[in-house]
Amino acid sequence: MTQKLKFTNLNKSAFFATLRFRVEAYFVENNISRHANKAMWTKIIFFLSGFLTFYLLLLSNQFGVWAMAGLAALLGAFSAFIGFNICHDAIHGSLSKNKRVNKVFSLLFNFIGANPYVWSISHNVVHHSYTNIPGHDEDIEIAPGLVRISVEEDVNKLQRFQHYYAFLLYGLASLSWVLRKDFLKFFQKKIGQHPNTKHPRKEYFNLFFFKAVYYFLFIVLPLLVLDITWWQFVIGFLWMHFVEGLVMGLVFQLAHVVEGTSFPQPNADGNLEEAWAEHQLLTTANFSPKSKLAAFLCGGLNRQIEHHLFPKICHIHYPAISVIVKEVAEDFNLTYLESPSFFSALKSHYRLLKKLGKDAYNLEKSGPAQHIPNTAVPSV
Repeated sequence: MTQKLKFTNLNKSAFFATLRFRVEAYFVENNISRHANKAMWTKIIFFLSGFLTFYLLLLSNQFGVWAMAGLAALLGAFSAFIGFNICHDAIHGSLSKNKRVNKVFSLLFNFIGANPYVWSISHNVVHHSYTNIPGHDEDIEIAPGLVRISVEEDVNKLQRFQHYYAFLLYGLASLSWVLRKDFLKFFQKKIGQHPNTKHPRKEYFNLFFFKAVYYFLFIVLPLLVLDITWWQFVIGFLWMHFVEGLVMGLVFQLAHVVEGTSFPQPNADGNLEEAWAEHQLLTTANFSPKSKLAAFLCGGLNRQIEHHLFPKICHIHYPAISVIVKEVAEDFNLTYLESPSFFSALKSHYRLLKKLGKDAYNLEKSGPAQHIPNTAVPSV
């Protein structure tokens, strides 16, 4: 696929027009900003303080091996939480109405191992435009050839076990980001089918400079100050990134790769036969909507539907506007996919991996090739 996709069905654009009107009315009538409030700034202080505390405790040389392992795990988890709660909003421009404030907080992304500029292209531009569309949305490509998430992909023998090993691969996501993914994507000619060759000169400098800063802070400095062997450091470094990657991977997968979510294919003309907003409802899912803990830790990404429809609104407001989104979706008879808990979403993700791996392989070997649908409920 090389052509630029378009969402051609404008008949259901009334849904998004109605939704935007009602959401805007909510903010106007309640006289509140779309951006961060006091609760949001409290979260920011909490996660940044925790991250800095765990980092300094690790470098203090005051703890034994098991305590160090625990601190490394907490540092990895808080790295993911900073990405979810602070950097994600800042890079979307939803944290503050002040662009400079967003820019400053987006730079924190570098200190958890990722490049904000590359992320803004692959996530803000490509993923949010072409969500779950194979060949376009690279965010859904977990490990091509190893993990199958679309019926359009050929199934292989190894993928019979993907519902087991996929979770281990999620744990490598953060490490891949730190060591290869940002470099690879920065120099790709395309991300999906989006042109990716014209970068500002300063972004070349930023990519290498901030990677060097990260390598110094998390590799060179620990090796200089910690009273441990090199192999103990390697284990700790990998463990920290495994926790960070697993947290990130699970939150993302439970929002896009569960029973009920779709992986649409373009029509014969290379276009999508639904409106953009309807497409977002078909390809995203919420989990733990009533959990205050999930909302606090996940930066609103447990309400992925609201985020995809309104990425410019700070996630602290998602619980309130989710009521509106759900009501309008029902009014227009559109899908609103939601799992009641993290574990119910996790089970759904596991079943889908098994269905698209082991079940699909067995079915193919037992007779003529048949498609196993991605969904456990009828799509609309």
